Amino acid sequence: MGTGIVADAAVTLPRTFPGLRDAATAVWLGAALLLVLLTVGYVRQRALRVHAGDPALVQFFGAPPMALLTVGAGALLLGRRVIGARAALDVDWVLWSLGTVLGLATACTVPYLMVTRHRFAPDAAFGGWLMPVVPPMVSAATGALLVPHVPAGQLRLALLQGCYAMLGLGLVAVLLVLAMVYSRLVHHEAPTGAVVPTVWIGVGALGQAVTALGALATAAPGTLPAPYTRGAAVVALLGGLGVWGFAMLWLVLATALTVREVRSGLPFAPTWWSFIFPLGACVTGTSALAARTGSQLFVWIAVALYTLLVAAWVVVAWRSLCHAVGRPDRREAPREPGGAPAPPGR
Repeated sequence: MGTGIVADAAVTLPRTFPGLRDAATAVWLGAALLLVLLTVGYVRQRALRVHAGDPALVQFFGAPPMALLTVGAGALLLGRRVIGARAALDVDWVLWSLGTVLGLATACTVPYLMVTRHRFAPDAAFGGWLMPVVPPMVSAATGALLVPHVPAGQLRLALLQGCYAMLGLGLVAVLLVLAMVYSRLVHHEAPTGAVVPTVWIGVGALGQAVTALGALATAAPGTLPAPYTRGAAVVALLGGLGVWGFAMLWLVLATALTVREVRSGLPFAPTWWSFIFPLGACVTGTSALAARTGSQLFVWIAVALYTLLVAAWVVVAWRSLCHAVGRPDRREAPREPGGAPAPPGR
């Protein structure tokens, strides 16, 4: 999902750059290949039940649905020149449907397991708790791209309404979890090691909400009655600006905590990928506001964030490759008190 958002975010940028779309298409193809390889590899491990019983690892069940949704959206945005318009639409429908079903299942099942089976220390809350509840918001944003491809009438209306419902489901849950994470941050020791990057997931959740608001408002004309179409546009602008402001606050907090940890030594862990998708969601959200407001300020912020996104992706991808071929960072990234994750695959 991190590699996929690098490709998708390039398409949403309010400014075009020579060769960027071609590069984004290549990255999308790489993300699609990774999706297939990693899915096959995980299924062969037969570790689903073991991970479901782990109170930290179960949170990351939200990643596969978002990967499906991100790669599917890339097929519609970038894949037409590679596989044709009809095939790109079909691929997106399949991946969006699978990702949405899995995302809703995760958003319901993981909180249930947390309530009934898992036990947590007072300092257990961490950014990974957002992962199970964010996929419905990704479904809302990517589902908006499919609305124009549904026959006008009740089917199109049902899809748009379903996307708004999933946005509400995810956003309210995200705000509840962010409150718990913030409470943990101020009442206990600051997070260290592999847990620090997960603080960035809050940035991605909020950025995804802004993206979904903008995408759904764009899809609303011709589906909702005129007064509600105008209302959707108002909410996308004013609500989007408000949520974006909160996202920037969380971005500053996450950056400060990361810099603090880097100064004392931040060991590599798979949680470093938590830097990538959140930055990508910030880019798409900022780009949506730039398109809706015409503000050059948002244009340049989106470009700056995308530049940072690409740089972060290069670093994390390279460190992941080194780790995969047997040259991992030798410093330990221990499990935090209360159940926060040590990097999987050690």
